[in-house]
Amino acid sequence: MAGPTLNHVVEDFACAATGDQTIKLKSLRGKKVVLYFYPKDATPGCTTEGQDFRDLHAKFRRENTIILGVSRDSIGSHEKFKEKYQFPFDLLSDEDESICRQFDVIREKSLYGRKFMGVERSTFLIDEKGKLRQEWRKVRVKGHAAAVLASVKNC
Repeated sequence: MAGPTLNHVVEDFACAATGDQTIKLKSLRGKKVVLYFYPKDATPGCTTEGQDFRDLHAKFRRENTIILGVSRDSIGSHEKFKEKYQFPFDLLSDEDESICRQFDVIREKSLYGRKFMGVERSTFLIDEKGKLRQEWRKVRVKGHAAAVLASVKNC
C-alpha cells in the first residue's frame, strides 16, 4: 500500500479520539487538517513534536487548520499525554493500525539491533476539500512544526 496520492481526495476514516469522541475526516471539510503520526505517547521525540505543534497551535488556527496527532496508543494513554503537556488538539487512537495502514506509515524499525514494525514519524497536510496537499515522511522533529505551518500558509 502506498498511502494517499498528492492532490487527490483522502479516503474518509473514523477514529476514536480524546475527549470521548469519534473523529471522521470527512466531517472536517472546510478546514485544513494536519495529521501527524508519531510512534508513542510520552517518549522524548514524540513529546517534543507535540509541544512544538502545541506552541504554534494559535497560528495554525488562524490559518483555519486543525491539528490531529495519531499513534497506536490507547485513548487512556492519549488522555494522560494530552493533559500532561496541555495539547490544545485531539489525539487519535489507532490501535488496530487502520489509519496507519491507510497512510502507509508502518515500517520496519530497529532499536538496539532488534527489528520490529512501528510507526514512521510522518505528517500529512489535507486541504479544505479533503485533498492531500503535502506529506512529510521520516520526519525529524526539530523545526518540523514550523515547516508544516509555512506549508499551511501556502496551501
